[in-house]
Amino acid sequence: MALTDSSGRKINYLRLSVTDRCNMRCLYCMPATGITKCDHGEILNYEQIVLLAEAAVSVGIEKIRVTGGEPLVRAGIVDLLAMLANISGLQQLVLTTNGVRLATMAQQLKDAGVQRLNISLDSLRPEMFTTMTRRNYLAEVLAGIDAAERVGLPYKINTVVMRGWNDNEIIAFAKLSQQRNCTVRFIEYMPTLKKENWQSLVVPSVEIIEKISDIYPLTPVVDSVLAGPAQEYNIAGSSGGIGVIAPHSDHFCRNCNRIRVTSSGKIKTCLFGADEFDLQPLLRSENVNIVAAQLRQLVKGKPPCHLLKGGNLAHSGFSMAQIGG
Repeated sequence: MALTDSSGRKINYLRLSVTDRCNMRCLYCMPATGITKCDHGEILNYEQIVLLAEAAVSVGIEKIRVTGGEPLVRAGIVDLLAMLANISGLQQLVLTTNGVRLATMAQQLKDAGVQRLNISLDSLRPEMFTTMTRRNYLAEVLAGIDAAERVGLPYKINTVVMRGWNDNEIIAFAKLSQQRNCTVRFIEYMPTLKKENWQSLVVPSVEIIEKISDIYPLTPVVDSVLAGPAQEYNIAGSSGGIGVIAPHSDHFCRNCNRIRVTSSGKIKTCLFGADEFDLQPLLRSENVNIVAAQLRQLVKGKPPCHLLKGGNLAHSGFSMAQIGG
């Protein structure tokens, strides 16, 4: 049975955070001083995560993306991924990572059943990479990308574009999609941390596509039913591709198909929505049917559109590491 919200949208995609910890401090994601981390007892254990995933799949979730924080820093993550991959009815298990630990874990992830990676990479220049992430890990991330290719684990590269920071690397990233068999997705800056004058940092997706199409002919790709919010394009004569995610300039809410659960068990049906619901008490019941019924009810209340209206920041501000990137 399909899982639909009050707007008639089919919800088939769960972004599932397994930790709020991260080995980077990216400008758009986390304050330089870090965040107040959840205590170990506050985050979902692996049995609860699997129960939640089973309940979600039972009501219509077909794709699960494991996120963080940085999911690869959580102990035993490979075993958890293998358990998730074995859930009957799940069509896609994918993972978002910053790539720092990927070089030594790529084969394990593939063997566990992960079908695809999204790898965050915001600059190809060492100094800018270090400035944007507040960590000097570019070599490790590039080694992780090499490892993913070597073991045959498909991946996409996610690049948050910030005007005056890395917007002069748009063409370099577009070239990367030709040099490697991957899609590079450019993401408009989202002001989760309530940065002053944040609007000046946003590079609209149409500007990004215009810059790239001046050099590379682009053909729009029709989205699959399990696709995320990106509009993707093929580059003529290349196995790689380009994508843009435009929460500001071209709201994708009308086609939104996803919900999020934080590492502490809070469900958010909209990233910039004000409401969340604590699933932990229900998960402690160990009753998959009770959790499934609650998920179906919560999805009905999913708002029709997020709160980034007219360039105004209409939410309380948060770290993406606390929500799930």
